[in-house]
Amino acid sequence: MNDQPRSYGGVDGALRVAQRRETLIEAGLELMGSAEPELTVRGVCKKAGVAARYFYESFTDRDALMSAVYDTVITDIAVSTQAAVDAAETERGKALAGIANIVRTIAQDPRRGRLLFSSALTSPVLAEKRRASTTIFIGLLAANAKTFYRLNDSGHLTLTATFLVGGLAQTLSAWLDGYIDVTEEELVAECAAILLAPALPPS
Repeated sequence: MNDQPRSYGGVDGALRVAQRRETLIEAGLELMGSAEPELTVRGVCKKAGVAARYFYESFTDRDALMSAVYDTVITDIAVSTQAAVDAAETERGKALAGIANIVRTIAQDPRRGRLLFSSALTSPVLAEKRRASTTIFIGLLAANAKTFYRLNDSGHLTLTATFLVGGLAQTLSAWLDGYIDVTEEELVAECAAILLAPALPPS
């Protein structure tokens, strides 16, 4: 018995499955990143405009979709931020590039910011994903900060990176919620200055 998706209308079956998966992930992001987040299999299928049976081609349940949505967003941010940092030449330039990429990404698509930071999303799946992504960003910052923080002790480097990543996440959440009233450019400049502060010699 052949369980592989058949071609239809000249489109390969596997490609159609992949396209529906992307559509469901986008619909999941729309619902999870809305002001009043609600995610059900029925709701996401309605949003995506696909029959419920197609949901189970790619996802076992709602939690699997939530994980996929989060992973898609966090991977895109991590990869694009690292690329922006790598393209910059100076220490300050790298800090500015990294912060600017993160801020620009969530400013252009606030759904992403709400997915990453909103306290309204309390799913255990997302809570675990947030812990894991925080660890990823701590690792990224620690790896990039070795050169300009000049901390040889890995414990101190991890402590500094953990403090800065946690503070940045809270700051971005407050900015998205309107508690911090500054422009995107001001937010980038201030956060970059804070990020670079540990690299400055003591006064």
